[in-house]
Amino acid sequence: MPPIEAARVPNYLKHTPGWTSPDGKSIVREFKLKDFVSVMGFVNKVADLAESEGHHPDIHIFYNRIRFELSTHAIGGLSENDFILAAKINELVPTVG
Repeated sequence: MPPIEAARVPNYLKHTPGWTSPDGKSIVREFKLKDFVSVMGFVNKVADLAESEGHHPDIHIFYNRIRFELSTHAIGGLSENDFILAAKINELVPTVG
């Protein structure tokens, strides 16, 4: 399967509020939480979700901030799975704290 064309990425982003695509080949979102413990709790929830989906983000942790990056490495760009996982990560946000 070929990656989603960069011109189509904005249409997918409409369904994943807070996510951006700096290059048309990946999507990213950063979260700022109250402290390191909150960050790690959120990361663990996302890790469980990612494992159940069989699709794993790159995760960057900075004390009270997390940056997730999604792309489908096997195709060298974005697939619908990236946007599905992004939407599911967004659903976890209200439960963080």
